Amino acid sequence: MIYVDPKILERVNQWLTPVFDIDTQHSIKEMIAYDPEGLEDSFYKNLEFGTGGMRGIMGVGDNRINKYTLGKNTQGLSNYLHKQFGGEQIKAAIAYDCRHNSKELAKVVANVFSANDIEVYLFEDLRPTPELSFAVKELGCHCGIVLTASHNPPEYNGYKVYWQDGGQLVPPQDKEIIAEINALEYAHIKIEPKEELIKSIGSEIDKKFIEASVRNGSFHTSQQAKDDLKIVFTSLHGTSITLIPDVLETAGYKNVSLVEEQAKPDGNFPTVKSPNPEEPEALKLAIEQADREQADIVIGTDPDSDRLGIAVRDSSGKITILSGNQAMVVMTHFLLSHRKKENKLNGKQFVASTIVSTPLVKKISERFGVEYMEGLTGFKWIAKMIKDHPELELIGGGEESFGYMVGDFVRDKDAVTATLLACEIAATKKYEGSSIFQYLSAIYAEYGYYKEALVSLVKKGKKGAEEISKMMKSLRANPPKELDGSRVVRVEDYDIRSAVGSDGQRMDLDLPKSNVLIFHTADGSKIAARPSGTEPKIKFYISVQEPFESLAESEKRLQQKIDRIKTQLEI
Repeated sequence: MIYVDPKILERVNQWLTPVFDIDTQHSIKEMIAYDPEGLEDSFYKNLEFGTGGMRGIMGVGDNRINKYTLGKNTQGLSNYLHKQFGGEQIKAAIAYDCRHNSKELAKVVANVFSANDIEVYLFEDLRPTPELSFAVKELGCHCGIVLTASHNPPEYNGYKVYWQDGGQLVPPQDKEIIAEINALEYAHIKIEPKEELIKSIGSEIDKKFIEASVRNGSFHTSQQAKDDLKIVFTSLHGTSITLIPDVLETAGYKNVSLVEEQAKPDGNFPTVKSPNPEEPEALKLAIEQADREQADIVIGTDPDSDRLGIAVRDSSGKITILSGNQAMVVMTHFLLSHRKKENKLNGKQFVASTIVSTPLVKKISERFGVEYMEGLTGFKWIAKMIKDHPELELIGGGEESFGYMVGDFVRDKDAVTATLLACEIAATKKYEGSSIFQYLSAIYAEYGYYKEALVSLVKKGKKGAEEISKMMKSLRANPPKELDGSRVVRVEDYDIRSAVGSDGQRMDLDLPKSNVLIFHTADGSKIAARPSGTEPKIKFYISVQEPFESLAESEKRLQQKIDRIKTQLEI
């Protein structure tokens, strides 16, 4: 007989009461009999809010996404909203993506909100996540919910919460809402909907979002330049098919070729191992199509259309995929150059990024005389910057994980508008006799060559979480003194919000607490270690740089340097 922790059994027994439906109880009894390890993983903890909201495997139990865990979250959120906005008619917007059960779970959330006298705007069908952020502001809602698990495997789903400004929850609200949720029993969930409070939304919001996207993502590109650009686009079975083709058409792009095998929304993502544009294999079909059609640029978006992958032709004519950092560098430099050309940089703008992204964005921003702000991982922190600095205008914000935001009309990463921006850059550069790749090379020639790498170690389940915890404890207890022969001159520990220099002097870090370690070396390398807030993995971000000589030589030398650092850290 396999031992199961009594505390876990106590949780299990709660789910075997009449509060839960017969099918749920039957599934739990099956696990008790045949899958005690699965039972433990389903109940050993509550799903938690991370950098991207709450995300997990669908199934029964406290550590799974299901109608009860989402119902409890929504009840706790409803209670919090009534405390914050007493006397007002509270409004919430809800969107969902292509994942299994997303539509049904979105209706569960709508039902609970309405049962709590909250007016609900529920999208009639799947929509991109950035449109939800837009809708919250457009409709004057107090909050928004999107049911999505971004680019996770098919068995995942999730629940992201947005506030009045269209940005995701940040402290202290997240903790206050979690406290409301944790104070509840499942029996406290109000489940009888008031259908008169649930309104269906769709095309009218689409039209406004498309207009705003085209307005923010267009830069006076000539129609001739647009006509000459050949684009291959794939939605990777996700939600962007509902908007991006329309945005490109409205903006004047006619030569858009869709990857038809991936155009139909499908939560199984049948043509890819992972629907993540960060993975080169996800763009394989699109690149093959681009070669057949001699296209100039390939763009692919993840299932909820907040991330985008971009592939362009290099100096030899071969299609190469830009990293998230490279895409962010190109977009930021283009936006700043355009603003400067129009004399619209007056010291009242800023550019935003994250502590694990390339330092090159900061260098570019400072060269243009524009303020640079850096936050923790996740666009909720960039949204908070906008909220905290109403005197400044955001030009653009990005992070290494293939996300970018143009302006502030959406307060989350937005692959819809960023796709248009990428096409504007590609069309402009081609019209000038150049290309995005040559543009990037010119930036490196001016600022120095920067190369980044991401190592993700997947550690599933309870044992995996314990292993990740041990890895971070070990790095804190025994930090490297040098990396690839270069002395570590600064160690930043965001868990205690403190940094230590090579002289032993300690400095405070002016960012919220987070389980992140960053090591800076004398030669300008930066290595960050960060457990994911929404996935069972630990991530290592490596950034190295040197003065630019030639693309091939710099690329070769820095890749070798990254490989040596990975070997030293045993990752």
